[in-house]
Formats: sequence, C-alpha cells, structure tokens
Amino acid sequence: MGEDIRLAAVVALAQGMAAAHGSREAWRAAAAGACRALGGSFAALSVWERELGRLRVLVNVGELAAGEEEFPDGEAYPVHQFPEITEFLHERWAGGGEPNAWVETAEGPAAGGRPGYVHQRVAALRRRGRGSCVVAPIVLNGRAWGELYVARPAGAPVFGREDADFATVLASVVAAGIAQAERLEEARRLAFTDALTGLANRRAVDARLDEAVDRHKRDGVVVSLVVCDLNGLKRVNDTRGHAVGDRLLERFGSVLSLCGAMLPGALAARLGGDEFCLLAVGPPADDVVRAAGELCRRAGELELGEGVACGVASTADPIGPVQSARRLFRLADAAQYRAKAERAVKPVVAGRAGPDDPVVRLADAAPSGETPERRQFRGRLP
Repeated sequence: MGEDIRLAAVVALAQGMAAAHGSREAWRAAAAGACRALGGSFAALSVWERELGRLRVLVNVGELAAGEEEFPDGEAYPVHQFPEITEFLHERWAGGGEPNAWVETAEGPAAGGRPGYVHQRVAALRRRGRGSCVVAPIVLNGRAWGELYVARPAGAPVFGREDADFATVLASVVAAGIAQAERLEEARRLAFTDALTGLANRRAVDARLDEAVDRHKRDGVVVSLVVCDLNGLKRVNDTRGHAVGDRLLERFGSVLSLCGAMLPGALAARLGGDEFCLLAVGPPADDVVRAAGELCRRAGELELGEGVACGVASTADPIGPVQSARRLFRLADAAQYRAKAERAVKPVVAGRAGPDDPVVRLADAAPSGETPERRQFRGRLP
C-alpha cells in the first residue's frame, strides 16, 4: 500500500471518528476505518476492564462469524486467556519499548515452548475461518485502554510486519478519537446533569419531554409528568445551614430515583431549587400515580424537611388535548400547587376531579405562550 493511500486512510479514519455522534458511533467508525485501511474483512474494538480482569468487545464490524454481533452485550474474555498480552504489551512496554501491534496467523506456531499450546487468538482465527489478524494496543494517558483487532479471511494475504507498524499508527489515531469522544460525552453528561444530586436537570427534562409529546401526538403513547416541591427546605437552610439543606436535597433525590425505578425508563430530575420531577413515557397513568404516592410517603419519613407536594398530569387522564410539552408541564405544576395549598400528603392528579376540574381550569387560565413558571399560580388557587 502506497504512502499516499495510507495517509488518505488515516485521514478518513480520523474524519469518521470526528463526525460520530456519541461513543457507540465513534467505536464503529474506529473499527470500520481501521478495517478499510488495513484491507481486512473484519475488525473489532475492545476495552480493558481492569477491575473485572477482562477484555470486553465494544463493537464488531465487517464479515461477522456465527455468534458475533455488531454491539455485543456480553462478549468478553478473561485476561488470563491471553498470555500474549503480557508478552507483547506489558513486558516489552515496561522494558522501555513502545506498545506496538503484532500479527497472529491461523498457522501460528506453538508459543511459550509448551508443546501443543496455541494462543487463544490463533484458536479463534481457525474457529471463525480467518487466516490472520493484527492486534494493536490502544493507549490513553499512558495506560492501556484497550485494543484494535483487524482480521483477514483464510486464503487472503497474511498480515506482515509493515501492516503491524501501520496498525500501530492507526491505533494512535483511534486513541485520539476516543479521547475526544469521551470528552464530548462527559460535556454532554454535565450539560444535562444536576451537579448536587446527580439527577437529570431541567435541560434534560425539556429535551426528553418534547420528544415524548411528539410520540404521544404521533403514536398515542402515554406521557405522564410528576412535579414535586420539597417542603421545608428554606427552614432547614435558615436554621441548620445550607450544607444540611444540600443533604436534604441529596436524600430526596435518592428517594425520587428509588420511586422512579417503579416506572420503567422514567427520568428523575431536579428542575432547580426545591423543585423536582419524574417523567414517565409508556407506563399507565395509575402506575405513575402510585409511584407519586410512594414518593410522598417516603418523603414524609425523611428526618429532614417537611415532606413534599406532588402534582401529576398524564395524557391518559381527561385533561384535554396535549399538543405541547408546555401544556403538560403547566398542568402538573398547577396540580402540585394545589397539593401545596391543601397541604396534601398524597399527590393531586390533574383531570380527576370531574369535568370542571379546578386544576385544569387553573392551568388553562395561564396566558397563552407563557412559560410555566410556578409563581404564575399564586393567588389563583381556589
């Protein structure tokens, strides 16, 4: 392969990873780009999980053998099955060398001087009808992160030393791409996470709720929102300090997560200050009301605070058409304010007080287009 062709392959690999959205796309782009660059028929990207002592496959691309999946859930191999890792990665690297790639062939000789011993990789090549592979360690921040594996079918030209050297270069490009993908992933996570509680934040709720309401309008899926106001936080902050108030917020966040687990796929979030919510897409409205009731019960048992006021709004209840996320939020917010005004120990559910439900009237009395700020309901409660 000419230098210009290899340079173009490196550039294409880097561009493919840079254009990926999320880690999974980046993994696929890395494996696919390396497979093309090395003229392989199959490639895999794997990560070393040190705490579990195993190599876990993240993605397989190309001509998959029986039992191989593109994004496998449980394809992992114990480190002790790969003594060549010690030889090629740890021993040579620790001795001052570089973590270079190496080649295995299906006709590989016995290793380690033990008659009949065959590397696990060699056995795998034979089992899957492949003739050779090149294995390149991926190094991030001076530590082995994982490996890039590219194979050719039986009968195809066997990888040589020049291919291994090129694979080492490709692994460096992949490492840079993975580092960038992980930085972006972390930035996205922080952008949609509440720093104190570790729950989702308002930005995450807005994005998820918009998608959910679109699904409701398109497919009729049930969307339910529980809005909570943690009672007594100001008193705790004023009398015992903000550190204790933060502890109350953290504990309630844990209770919210626990109750949210009763609803498959529910999103637990802190909207800001003493406001929290649960967003459930799919579960029946009655299940959501039960989870909200359990939340009220558990919040009332917390050592700190004075319980919680909960309002529920679900598209499965008689609340009228829900054409926007804003209206569902306004309904749940109004229900929560009614719960707070009544000092209710159970959730108030929009639409369940009859055809002239005061919560629905209260929510729909808000000026059209107004952002559903909680303060808009003050003075309007019956």
